[in-house]
Amino acid sequence: MTKIKICGLMRETDIDAVNAAKPDYVGFVFAESRRRVTPERASELRRALAPGIVPVGVFVNSPLRDIMSLLDSGTIEIAQLHGGEHDDYISVLRDCGATVIQAIRHGRGDVPCALADFHLFDAPRGGSGETFDHRTIQSTDRPHFLAGGISAQNLAAALALNPFAVDISSGAETDGLKDFSKIQELVNICRGAHCASAN
Repeated sequence: MTKIKICGLMRETDIDAVNAAKPDYVGFVFAESRRRVTPERASELRRALAPGIVPVGVFVNSPLRDIMSLLDSGTIEIAQLHGGEHDDYISVLRDCGATVIQAIRHGRGDVPCALADFHLFDAPRGGSGETFDHRTIQSTDRPHFLAGGISAQNLAAALALNPFAVDISSGAETDGLKDFSKIQELVNICRGAHCASAN
């Protein structure tokens, strides 16, 4: 069953929304972005997150010590890497017991790392809301997330490709802020698609 991640949480109301909708994963962005949160803010939001929802940290070429600090504190449980992090970098995280998602940007020539637990196929500019033809993603032996402009309008098509998970940020927003009704709709579509396929 395809899982769903809602990324870019910044406010208490965002946490209230995901606690009600119950996606499988949520994302806190620590890279340069309009959705960026500080480690302190992420820790506050994490404490209010309902049990069973897995918090993921999104990074771009961050110092390893910064990622490890967030993992050690329990603020995040998974590191999602969107920069040029090399195999040795990922190896250090894995050796410390971290789960790693490596982003592969469409059309950028990124090389999948066999050490990553998951690959994530994204548009060239992650978090931009840009989409691409998800049918063109390269094959990988890792379970993968699909990202890049996924919304309620194209989620069913993404689910039809049977990814491990879909990763949604801008598609869960209205005027740049997370929208409770959109989050609930996205989770409902994801869950409903599996109910329909089981009948």
